[in-house]
Amino acid sequence: MITTTLFGSLVLFLALGVPVAFAIGAATFSAMAVQGLPYISLVQKMFTGIDSFPLMAMPFFLLAAELMTGGALAHVLLRFAAMFVGHRRGGLGHTNILTLTFFSGISGSALADAAGPGAILIRMMRNSGYPPAYAAALTAATAVVGPIIPPSIIMIIYAIQDQRVSVLGLFWAGVIPGLMISGVLLGYNAWISRRMNYRGEGGPPTLAEIVSTTWRAVPALLLPVLIVGGIHSGAFTPTEASVVAVVYALAVGRWVYGTLTWAMLPGILTRSALLTASVLLIVAISSSFAWVLTYAQVPQALAAWIGSLDLSPIAFLIGVNIFLLLFGIFIEPLPGVMVLVPILAPMAAALGIDPIQFAIIVIVNLTMGLITPPVGGLLFIVSLVAKVPMSALSRALMPMLALQILVLLALTLVPAFSTFLPHLMGRH
Repeated sequence: MITTTLFGSLVLFLALGVPVAFAIGAATFSAMAVQGLPYISLVQKMFTGIDSFPLMAMPFFLLAAELMTGGALAHVLLRFAAMFVGHRRGGLGHTNILTLTFFSGISGSALADAAGPGAILIRMMRNSGYPPAYAAALTAATAVVGPIIPPSIIMIIYAIQDQRVSVLGLFWAGVIPGLMISGVLLGYNAWISRRMNYRGEGGPPTLAEIVSTTWRAVPALLLPVLIVGGIHSGAFTPTEASVVAVVYALAVGRWVYGTLTWAMLPGILTRSALLTASVLLIVAISSSFAWVLTYAQVPQALAAWIGSLDLSPIAFLIGVNIFLLLFGIFIEPLPGVMVLVPILAPMAAALGIDPIQFAIIVIVNLTMGLITPPVGGLLFIVSLVAKVPMSALSRALMPMLALQILVLLALTLVPAFSTFLPHLMGRH
């Protein structure tokens, strides 16, 4: 009865358009009421869910991204990417992909990538003759890389849920899959540009322009190197790295680029606080939902059922991929990780699947849900920013989503794509 109430009410609230965090909370409350569980447990489990030292890294990484954005980082990275590919056929499309890939190493958020530099790039592509739907779709598809290339908020949350993996191990593991997604999108944009004759902008850069633009971009590009390198060397923990990132972003924006003013800080702090509060609310409520699932012995029953099927590791992963692709249509990545990882990760480990590989498959799957019609959160943001109807955006996005599914299949069949760098660096 408790399980039926939990999932039935969740589906009902989502169908009614209730925001995901409140839908999960209401479903949890309903299940506890049916079972007669003390309501104080809901508050206790919510508090326990966010009472975590590694989770403290999340608000600081969000603040660092806001500071770098306020410091004109998007424009610096845009010029750096355009210098190499802007003059080639389909150059602005290539610039879009490279800029968002660079920016993903700072923001850790697909939504931030799409709403920040993504909005600038869509406008530039429209003004250069690209169809608005194509420009918007390319931006949405590339923004998926944001949570995959480190640093990544969702990876921090995942590592808290599954003690078999570390934050640094996931950071290293995300590099190759993120670049694979960017790579297939670059190939697709090149093919489309040849068919539609999307020409480049300007001519090849001179040596002086290359040196000048690269020199100006170096401080921005060093932030992800500082974060991952500092954690890997043992100089600081992931939580301490997030504080270092804030100090570095403030110094670069204020004194290197000179575009971050003290008057901008109240707005930056306010946006960071609101985003932090929304993320922590999702984490807290999802923790109580996961506790009710455990109380109802859903993970144990599901594990026993899957074990009775005697699946091979590959068959299990393919089944998980199909399930997560469907699940991700309706649920945002963060609550998806909070709810599903405690159930699925132990099953994968029991089948001998590398925890790092499984983590990347889950993260890529749920992140792709952001661009899966009809509910994907990225679709709404990009549609609004680009002023493109959702139907046109979805049609233009379909080939790019298909390519990302092929990348997901490669990650499933070839564990080394996820595990090579973590194992090389001695991190798990």
